Amino acid sequence: MERWYLKNLKADLGNISNSLGISKLLAKLIVNRGIKDLKLMDSFVYPSLEKLHNPRLMKDIELGVDLMKKSIINGERIRISGDYDQDGNSAILTLYNGIKRCGGNVDYVIPHRVKDGYGINERIIKEAKEDGINLIITCDNGISALDAMKLAKDLGLKIIVTDHHDVSFAEDQEGNKEYILPEADAVINPKRPDCNYPFKELCGAGVAFKFVQVLYEEFGIDVKESYELLEFVAMGTVCDVVDLIDENRIIVNEGLKRINNTENIGLKALINATGLEGKQINTYSLGFILGPCVNASGRLDSAEIAVEMFLTKDPELAKEYAEELYELNEERKRMTEKGFKRVIDQIELGEFGDEKVLVIYEPETHESIVGIIAGRVKDRYYRPTILLTQSKDENTIKGSGRSIEEYNMFEEISKCKDLLIAFGGHPMAAGVSLDIANLETFRERLNGQASLSGEDLLPKIYIDVYLPLDYISFNLVEELKTLEPFGKGNPKPLFADKNLSTKRAFILGKNQNVLKLLLVTKNGRTIDGLYFGDIEEFNRRLAEKFGVDELEKLYKGIDSKIRIDIIYTPNINEYMGNRNLQVIIQNYR
Repeated sequence: MERWYLKNLKADLGNISNSLGISKLLAKLIVNRGIKDLKLMDSFVYPSLEKLHNPRLMKDIELGVDLMKKSIINGERIRISGDYDQDGNSAILTLYNGIKRCGGNVDYVIPHRVKDGYGINERIIKEAKEDGINLIITCDNGISALDAMKLAKDLGLKIIVTDHHDVSFAEDQEGNKEYILPEADAVINPKRPDCNYPFKELCGAGVAFKFVQVLYEEFGIDVKESYELLEFVAMGTVCDVVDLIDENRIIVNEGLKRINNTENIGLKALINATGLEGKQINTYSLGFILGPCVNASGRLDSAEIAVEMFLTKDPELAKEYAEELYELNEERKRMTEKGFKRVIDQIELGEFGDEKVLVIYEPETHESIVGIIAGRVKDRYYRPTILLTQSKDENTIKGSGRSIEEYNMFEEISKCKDLLIAFGGHPMAAGVSLDIANLETFRERLNGQASLSGEDLLPKIYIDVYLPLDYISFNLVEELKTLEPFGKGNPKPLFADKNLSTKRAFILGKNQNVLKLLLVTKNGRTIDGLYFGDIEEFNRRLAEKFGVDELEKLYKGIDSKIRIDIIYTPNINEYMGNRNLQVIIQNYR
């Protein structure tokens, strides 16, 4: 059972309201998103490209751009080393198009998810040397590739790292951290402890975009040209699930405008292949429809397919690529369902009940989907979850982890790095590989050192405002659109009302999977409430609390004793020219 909490962050809402020209309710919602500085609030309410931070504030960016500029002028061969996910795809496209625009002789490589694993490696470095490459620039990887970077320098290659992942560190017995940077010519990452860039939450494509902005300035190209790249950067920002505040909000807001009017042949083809043609593309479209198709190429085939789709000028080839990506994603969905069922069966039949951190070995699961499954397991059990599978090397297993807010997965795994072959990631997600002989020790150590309490392991729902349903209006729903686009760090606002009576309940939908409640407000007004969750569980909980007879009355439209508290989002239902207010029920009790 989840815990409900009402956010109660203190702020002068009157001053914020007057300064920004918004309602106190909107001011409260912005404060609830952890935004305290009035300048950042202004950027949130009125996002514009002029409010992006100066990219030259990023450590080593001028050093890296100077290296790139000299390589371009001297006609040297430049290679981008990217990553196989959507953010890596977006970062490659951003750098490739930017360097090409400046006249660079550039190509790109992407490690194979299964054969190579994550990030730049010694094979990529050696091949670059053999191919006569002079300069390598990474994107969305490289910060933890210490051995590969050392080899690059030993072979006489110039190398620039652009990345956004957490910096590796060593910790002494007193808990002091010593951060370890790779031996590159320039290391550009806002998460460097010595980097004073004001915003730390850019994705890999966001860091690449900043690099291109400075590169354009150095070549005398109007920085406004860099904004053409924002459709790629926005896709990476949404799909890498970084906080949609500060610069990320501006990037996504501006990027969506460009995506909805795109001239990119490949993006148009993918929009058509996924059935989105003629529809407004939003963060949901990017994160749950288009992005997974791009990711599917790196999961089940070659990540180059997606990059080439966005680069091609041939509409027929773009259509072919897009349809292939769509089919790959459908196959990925089928594989994910099968893998998820196997993992759930293992948990339910196994001895994981008392473990705070789930470390599960499922050798039949394709390594490209372990992260997706780990995320779903984490959501189901509200436990940090690491799912491991067999790698191409006989005694090596590898996998991905997904965490909860109360557990910094990157730091906790860092304490076990003596057991690992490789690892990297963020507080909320990580990738690892280790010898199978170390599996039990790894599981035991993670659980032994975890300081998670019983309270930590209860899902928590944070309510923005207690708002009785009588206060819902068309104007309120329209005003809330000011907060779009929604995503991590800026979720849809959640409101709550309590002790609501219901006139009747209906089960709707072709698959009988939508519950409609006729809710009665304190002032006697009736408003529709829609619930898209587990209807059987809803019925079970209400029957347990109020009795089966009262539940039957609810479905027959007879007065019952049933009263519920709800967490909801207000919405406008438009059908055949009629507009009605309704609420989408997120949680109930």
